[in-house]
Amino acid sequence: MKPLFIPAYINSYLTIDPHCAAELAKVRDAYDRNLAKGYPEISIVMPAYNEEENIVQTLASLVNNITEHTVEIIVVNNNSTDNTAELVKACGVRCILETKQGITPARNAGLLHARGKYILNADADTIYPKDWIEEMAKPLIEQEDVAITYGRFSFIPVGKTGRIAYFFYEIFADITRFYNNYKKTRAVNVYGFNSAFRLDQGLEVGGFNHPAGTNEDGYLALKLNRKGFGKMHQVTAPRAIVWTTDRRIQMDGGIGKAIVKRLKRVLNIN
Repeated sequence: MKPLFIPAYINSYLTIDPHCAAELAKVRDAYDRNLAKGYPEISIVMPAYNEEENIVQTLASLVNNITEHTVEIIVVNNNSTDNTAELVKACGVRCILETKQGITPARNAGLLHARGKYILNADADTIYPKDWIEEMAKPLIEQEDVAITYGRFSFIPVGKTGRIAYFFYEIFADITRFYNNYKKTRAVNVYGFNSAFRLDQGLEVGGFNHPAGTNEDGYLALKLNRKGFGKMHQVTAPRAIVWTTDRRIQMDGGIGKAIVKRLKRVLNIN
């Protein structure tokens, strides 16, 4: 069952002032203490375009993860015109520039700079729980027949829609995902802000490149599976649920249109 309300510790990250020097120092110190303890086993790749107001909160949640693995975070600055890059660097996190605009070239650029055996995909407007890294990487580390992991998520309202409305929307969305798993493919349920795979296998299938009319994240999952690298594995642990803002839903016209759009996809209606 999805959570009805946003947990207090998730909310605590949302109150971080991204322009406060003391907060940036806390992120930097936590990164060195908790994740960047040696040569990385895991690389977290995060595209970012004008995320000045969100990215410090996201980084704070990641660097406070509890993990036994060494982890690097790579932010791919995709031509931001605000202070995204400066804030990332102030947090002690590696920031690279990708001048070709778009989520696909940004994610691919991150892969080319990553050093870890395992890639975790993240987004700059999402809050990650403290067990996210461990839960997402564990199936890949322990099971050779798993090619990609993908997780569950809930929405943080930033528009007029309340959290309770999203709770019921998430239940409806889970029902459609269950249908997709058995009538279509699990690949349509894989999202780029909450998934993981092995770097060498991702590069072997061409990274996030995808045909027109498809999405970069789901198509990567499909390529890995078709190549014979293994199955798509959903991480269902409640402690691994990530929290992402609803801004994309708001940009698309709100929760009502999101419901209609999801139904059309399920029913293959154009």
